[in-house]
Amino acid sequence: MLKKMVIAFIMVSTVSFVCVAGGKSDKAAEKDPVSAPASVKGMEGADPDTSYAIGVALGMDFRQTGILFNYDEFLKGFIDSLEGKPIRFSGDEAIAIIQRAFTEAMAKRAEENREREAAFLQENGAKNGVVTTPSGLQYEVVSQGNGPRPEATNTVRVNYEGTLLDGTVFDSSYARGEPADLPLDRVIPGWSEGIQLMALGSTYRFFIPSHLAYGEQGAGNVIPPNSALIFTVELLLIVE
Repeated sequence: MLKKMVIAFIMVSTVSFVCVAGGKSDKAAEKDPVSAPASVKGMEGADPDTSYAIGVALGMDFRQTGILFNYDEFLKGFIDSLEGKPIRFSGDEAIAIIQRAFTEAMAKRAEENREREAAFLQENGAKNGVVTTPSGLQYEVVSQGNGPRPEATNTVRVNYEGTLLDGTVFDSSYARGEPADLPLDRVIPGWSEGIQLMALGSTYRFFIPSHLAYGEQGAGNVIPPNSALIFTVELLLIVE
């Protein structure tokens, strides 16, 4: 994710933060287009949708990191780099600064998620109908089937929806309009354990601790580090 963000950022702005010197009056800027502020220069011939789309793409990537921005300094670096003005950092220096900020922000977010996960699992495990296994997996039965149970070497056909603790849906076979065939020896440990508890025809809800999911690394910019996951799963078929 960092490489993707840095490359995207550099493609647009070189990711530098600099101080813009005090400028001229608007009238002086009109007479001297080379020194005109970006609010004047940057709009000439620019497609507003393209400009907005680039801002959206950068914002979506960096929002996931938890890095806090000084918008004024961000715009200074962006404009100065884009217009070829003197910049405070070289490209390599900028990347190093971003990497440090990224690492610090992710560590902070990981710790916050760890605390949130622990509080959720403790409260959720005390609810009626929720069972906690020795591994820490929690589940509840939504509806109970009466067919056979799959084994760890089976491939199963399921419908499912996965959410974060805040309700964000990150994956759903329902949204794709078709069930998925999944080999149980190639899914996260919480899934493999949980599906083997289900009789064919059942629907269960799983509350999967991060150590049985994607752990401290998370998964791309979709699942943050130390994230407990909630899955509602229908077991439709034991394929093989």
